[in-house]
Amino acid sequence: MSVLIDFFKLEQHGTNVRVESMSGLTTFLAMAYITVVNPSILAGAGMDFGAVFVATCIAAAFGTIVMGLYANYPIAQAPGMGQNAFFTFGVVLGMGHAWQTALGAVFISGVIFVVLSVSPVREWLINAIPRNLKLGMAAGIGLFLGFIALKNAGIVVDHPATLVALGDLVSVEPMVCIGAFVVITALSARKVRGAVIIGILAATAAGWLFGNVEFDGFVALPPSPAPVLLQLDIAAALQWSMVTVILSMLIVDVFDTAGTLIGVATRANLVGDNGRLPRLRKALLSDSTATVVGAVAGTSSTTSYIESAAGVESGGRTGLTAVVCGVLFLACLFFAPFAQSVPAYATAAALLFVACLMARSLADIDWGDITESAPAVVTALAMPLSFSIAEGIGLGFISYILIKLVSGRARECSAAAYVIAVIFALKYVYL
Repeated sequence: MSVLIDFFKLEQHGTNVRVESMSGLTTFLAMAYITVVNPSILAGAGMDFGAVFVATCIAAAFGTIVMGLYANYPIAQAPGMGQNAFFTFGVVLGMGHAWQTALGAVFISGVIFVVLSVSPVREWLINAIPRNLKLGMAAGIGLFLGFIALKNAGIVVDHPATLVALGDLVSVEPMVCIGAFVVITALSARKVRGAVIIGILAATAAGWLFGNVEFDGFVALPPSPAPVLLQLDIAAALQWSMVTVILSMLIVDVFDTAGTLIGVATRANLVGDNGRLPRLRKALLSDSTATVVGAVAGTSSTTSYIESAAGVESGGRTGLTAVVCGVLFLACLFFAPFAQSVPAYATAAALLFVACLMARSLADIDWGDITESAPAVVTALAMPLSFSIAEGIGLGFISYILIKLVSGRARECSAAAYVIAVIFALKYVYL
C-alpha cells in the first residue's frame, strides 16, 4: 500500500487508494460502451468483430495503464469515437481503401504523433490551429456520429429524391433505439454512473425479448485476435492519396487528446499556476504510443476520453485511477460473447448520446466574428453531409484561409493553417 502511495504521490494530491480505486471503476463504467461500439463500427469495414473486440480492450488497457504509470494522470484511453467512424465510413467505405491500408494510416499517424510529442512542434501545432475550427471539428464529428446512429437504427433511410427520409418509427429497431437514448440521457441528467452502458444493456435486453437478437452467452475465453493482429498495410498507406487521410487522423487525434487532457486536468485542479499542463510530453507520449500499439493490434486511433471526468468527479487525482480502469479493460476480454450479442440499434443509442455531447461545442464558437464562425459551421456541416471527417476538416481550413484573405485579415492565420489548407486544396485539384 505504501508503495502505491509513494509512487502515485497520493498524499500530495489529497487522495487515497480506496478513492482512486473507486474512481477507476467509475471511469470504466462511463466508457465501457466502447468495447461494444468500436467493434460494431469497424465491423462495417469488413473487420472481424471478435478480433476487433480484443484489439479494443488491449489498446484501451495499454494506453490507460501507460497514462497512469508514466504520466500519473487519472485519464483513460480507448479507440476514439469519430476516429473509428472516419476509419470505416470515410477511408474504407467512402474512399474505397482496404481496412488493412487504413490500419497502416493509423500506424503512420501514430508514429508522427510520437515524434511530435517529443519535439517542440507539439505546442506549435496545438496552439496554431484556430480555436473556432477546433470547436467546429468537435461539433462536426458529433453531428456525423449522430447521423450514423440514426442511420444504423433505421430512424433515417435513403431516398432517391431527397437523399434521406424518415424511416418506420414504429418498427422494433427505431423504437428500442429511441427508448434507450431517452434512458441514457435521463440517467446522465440524474448523474447516474454508467448511464451509457445501462442504456445499451436495456436496449439489448429489449432486443432479446422481441426475439430479433441472438444471445451468444456472457463469458468465454477471448476470441482469436489473428484476423486483425499485425494486418496493417504500411506500404499501401504511404501512397499520395493517403496523405490527407493520415493528416486528418493526426489532427483529430492531437486536438482531441489535447482538449481532453486540458479539460479533465482543469477539473481535477492539476493545471499549473502558469496555466500550462504539467507532464504534457509524457501524457502525449502515452496517447500516441497507444495509437501505434492499437494499429498493430487491429483497431483505429486511440485517444484520451472525456469520460475520465466521471472518475475525477469521484475523487480521482492520480494515475492509480487510470491503472485500475486499465486492468478492468483487460478483464473485459472474457466477455466477448455478450458483446457480440449487442444489436446495432443498441449501440446507436450510445452514439446518438455521444453526438449530443460533442455538438455542445457549437455554443463556444465566436458567433460575433463571422470570419471565425462561418468556417467552423462549414466544418461541422460538411462532415455529416459529405459522410467524411477528413472532407469536413479540409473544407473548413480552406474556407477559413480564403475568408480571412478576402476580408483583409490574412495575418490572423497561422503558418500551420496555411500549410494544412494548401495540402487539402492540392488533394482536391489533383486527386
